[in-house]
Amino acid sequence: MRVVLAEDLALLREGLVSLLETHDFEIAAAVDNGPSLLKALLDHRPDVAVVDVRLPPSFTDEGLQAALAARRRVPGLPVLVLSQYVEQLYARELLADGGGGIGYLLKDRVFDAAQFVDAVRRVAAGGTAMDPEVVSRLVATGTRGAPLARLTPRETEVLELMAQGRSNAAIAERLVVTERAVTKHTANIFTKLDLPVAADDNRRVLAVLAYLNR
Repeated sequence: MRVVLAEDLALLREGLVSLLETHDFEIAAAVDNGPSLLKALLDHRPDVAVVDVRLPPSFTDEGLQAALAARRRVPGLPVLVLSQYVEQLYARELLADGGGGIGYLLKDRVFDAAQFVDAVRRVAAGGTAMDPEVVSRLVATGTRGAPLARLTPRETEVLELMAQGRSNAAIAERLVVTERAVTKHTANIFTKLDLPVAADDNRRVLAVLAYLNR
């Protein structure tokens, strides 16, 4: 699996390269600024991009904007964004195109190697990997759309856990219910959100996007 990595701090960038290579990822490019990131993404067309939000030269949102520009030219390009803090505006920008293959993690999560690598693989596969704290902030400030208002409190809880990238088995364990019960809840969610019959993975992504981008 080929990765383009963007991080301006040399030690962290080298650490991420080492971590990813240890888990059998191929680093197609590792850059430290926004313009180089955009060029690398368009030149290499990686399986996934791992991108720091704030990069030189402006240290504002150079990384995010480069990733979004690349996604406009390569629709569906999987992008996992790393940020020091929860930036709700950045998270919403990432969600705005309505496509899958997106993730937003706080940098603290990188120190949990298993969690970080799982997030990279999930995003590369076209899924979502949203940091629980990011989800909580978006939910706290969001307004409830009409389709989402149809969900029961338990269905909303299941959908929030889906937004964190949890599988049905993991959701069942968290809620102390059977996996069959979670499957029933997810089916109800798909129906209430008017999601067409398709591969469940695709419908999970669409449901999560509806929830986070409300």
